[in-house]
Amino acid sequence: MRTELDTIDRKILRALQADGRITVTELAEAVNLSKTPCTERMRRLEREGYVSGYRAQLDPQMLGLSVTVFVQVVLERTVTCVLDRFGKEVTRIPEVEAAHMIAGGFDYLLKVRARDMAHYRKVLGDRIGMLPGVSQTHTFAVMETVKENAGIDPALI
Repeated sequence: MRTELDTIDRKILRALQADGRITVTELAEAVNLSKTPCTERMRRLEREGYVSGYRAQLDPQMLGLSVTVFVQVVLERTVTCVLDRFGKEVTRIPEVEAAHMIAGGFDYLLKVRARDMAHYRKVLGDRIGMLPGVSQTHTFAVMETVKENAGIDPALI
């Protein structure tokens, strides 16, 4: 059961998103609560799924992953078994940072991280293009990232 969020819950969520390493003491002070009720609220927000986890935000450039590419994937057929099989298999490719099933002119949109274009071409040809049901792909290389909130798959680190 999820409870309705109040103003203090929202303040806690904003503070945690801004700094997942904030201490409970600092968090309590920031939202104007004492430590115990703040801790109880934070644990409830975690338990109810509002906070799904904590992680460090890594710099892809520092890790040698300077190329970001979005790939539109068109499947041969959009029946449940093909969609499910593709969805399961695409999660096994560490360079695929995100995969979204899309309603529209294509079926999936993938976000891919690579060291360089040669690395990306290998990922596209040897992995993405070989996934079950893939009929067609369209690649869009990112020239500049204006805004991003993401993590890097540990397999690439």
